[in-house]
This record gives sequence, structure tokens and C-alpha cells, in this order.
Amino acid sequence: MANQKREFIPLSIAVLTVSDSRTAETDKSGNLLVARLESAGHRLHEKSIVPDDIYQIRATVSRWIADQKPQVVITTGGTGVTGRDGTPEAIKPLLDKEIEGFGEMFRVLSFESISTSTLQSRTTAGVANGTYIFCLPGSSGACADGWDKLIQQQLDYRHRPCNLVELIPRLLEK
Repeated sequence: MANQKREFIPLSIAVLTVSDSRTAETDKSGNLLVARLESAGHRLHEKSIVPDDIYQIRATVSRWIADQKPQVVITTGGTGVTGRDGTPEAIKPLLDKEIEGFGEMFRVLSFESISTSTLQSRTTAGVANGTYIFCLPGSSGACADGWDKLIQQQLDYRHRPCNLVELIPRLLEK
């Protein structure tokens, strides 16, 4: 539930599509995420597409979290169980803290749409160097569900009783 007494705080968000076959023109999931985040009032920091290679995924995300300009990174793709799916393996070593509830909630919500097929999703989230990272599956339906039902509310400072935006100033506390 949004609280209109608080002002919206736009965030800088980077989007990474992990795919061996998608191009800027055919990247439905990445383009959907960009459209959703901009429609919500956030700013796109950068959008990139890399192959299903854990080192290229990790290098791109590492560059973004070292930059500290993007406050959020959203990846799409590479969260399945095939041999080429390696997004969680690329991202988890970078995390300072994992947000376990994100994957759990995503699978609960996804169950409504795709039933038990949701168990194939290894979607995850966490915090790395003060940057939130959300790893979504590659389908546009999963990205819509992830953004619309989870991420959008938590990246809205007006959302009550609490949200991830209000924690940003404290993410690097020691």
C-alpha cells in the first residue's frame, strides 16, 4: 500500500539480460523491465545483454556494483536448471547479504500462473556493496510478475509498512 504523504524517490536501475540468443530487438524481458521501471518513475542506468557465461555475468554486475551509481541491478535469464543456466552462481559470490524471502515469494506468486513448474526457477536477490540485486527468470511473464508483484512495491519509498528504499542509506553500515 502506497502512502501519498511520502515523496517518491526515483532510483537508478541497471538491467542485464542473460541470453545466448537475444538481441536488443528480441529482448522482450529486458525491454519489459526497462519500460516498467521507467513507467514507475525510476531511471535506467544501463541495459546490457551478455551470454550465459558466469564470468561475463559476474563482470558486468561487478562493474555496476563497484560504480555505485546504480542502486539496483535486475537480471533476467539464466535462473533455470540447465547446464548453461548460471546466473545464481555468478551473482551469489558477490552478495554481502542474500534476501531469501524474494525467491520464496516469487515462487509462491509464480505458482498461481505456472503451477509446479515454478520449482525450476532459482530466482534470487540480495545486496552487494550497497546495491540491491534481483535475479529473475528469462520469460517476460516471469519478469512482469517479479516486477509487478514484488520489486515495484519494495522500490517505492511510499510503500508501507516498510520498503527497501528506506534502507539504502544504511546498507553499507559496519
